[in-house]
Amino acid sequence: MRLQGRVAVITGAASGFGLATAERFAQEAADVVVADINEAGVQAAAERIEATGRRAHAVRCDVAQRADVQRLVDETVSQFGKLDVMFANAGIMEVIPFLEMTDAAWESVLAVNLRGVFLCDQIAARQMVAQGGGVIINTSSQLAECGAATAAAYSASKAAVKNLTKSAAVALAAHDIRVNAIQPGPIVSGMTGPMFQNPHIQAHYFQFLQNRRPGEALDVANAALFLASKESQWMNGQSIVVDGGWLLNSIDGTREYQAALADYSTGLVADWRARGRA
Repeated sequence: MRLQGRVAVITGAASGFGLATAERFAQEAADVVVADINEAGVQAAAERIEATGRRAHAVRCDVAQRADVQRLVDETVSQFGKLDVMFANAGIMEVIPFLEMTDAAWESVLAVNLRGVFLCDQIAARQMVAQGGGVIINTSSQLAECGAATAAAYSASKAAVKNLTKSAAVALAAHDIRVNAIQPGPIVSGMTGPMFQNPHIQAHYFQFLQNRRPGEALDVANAALFLASKESQWMNGQSIVVDGGWLLNSIDGTREYQAALADYSTGLVADWRARGRA
C-alpha cells in the first residue's frame, strides 16, 4: 500500500480527476478528505470511499475563498490529526471568444484556477511546515503550453499554475515539502465529455493521441498517486504532462485542436451570448 497511514485532501473531488484520484488514493490505503463546491456530489464521493472500508470526510469548499480553504485544512487536521498530501485540483472553464471575454468571466476563472490553487498550496504548506513536511500536487493543463482562442482565461490560469508550482517548490523545499503539477491533455471528464462527442474533434483531434482516443480520469489519478508517493521523492517543481503524446505533435496538433475547438465552441458561444454575456 503506497499511501498507508497518509492523509490526503483532494479539491474538485465530486467528479472527474478529483473523484478518480480520491478513489485511487483510498485504494492505496490513504485516509481521504474530499472537497468540492458541490456539497451533494462531494458527500456522495465520501460515501463511495467509505463503502470500500477506507476513512473519508467530505467538506463543501469554495477554493477561491481563503476562509473556506482554511476550514478545509482545519477540518482535515481535526478529523485525522495531520495533512500529508494536498491535491489542488479544482478548476473551471469558460468557452468565450477572446475578443468577447468579459472582466467577470476572466476574473471568475482565475479566482478558482489560480487563486484557489495558491490558497490551497499556501494554507496546506503552513500546516505541513508545522508537521515537518508533505506533498503538494497542482492541476495545470496542456493548454498552458499552447493556449486556446476560446479559452484564454483557462489557458492563462493553467500556465500560471505551472509557474506557481515552481515558485512554491523553491520556497518550500527547505521544509521538506515537495510541490509538483500534472498537465492533463485530452481526457474525458465532466468538463470535457461533451466536447469529445463532437464529430470534428473525433475526426481530427484524436489522430494525434495514443490509440486515437482521449484519456481517462484514472490516467490523471495514477500520475497523482506517483507524485504523492515516495516513488517521486526526488522530484520537485516539475510538471508531468499526461496527454497521450498530443504535445509531441504540437505544431499540427495545435492547428487541428484550434479548428476542432472552434467548431465545438460555436454552440457554447451562441448559448453564452443568449444568456447576456454574463
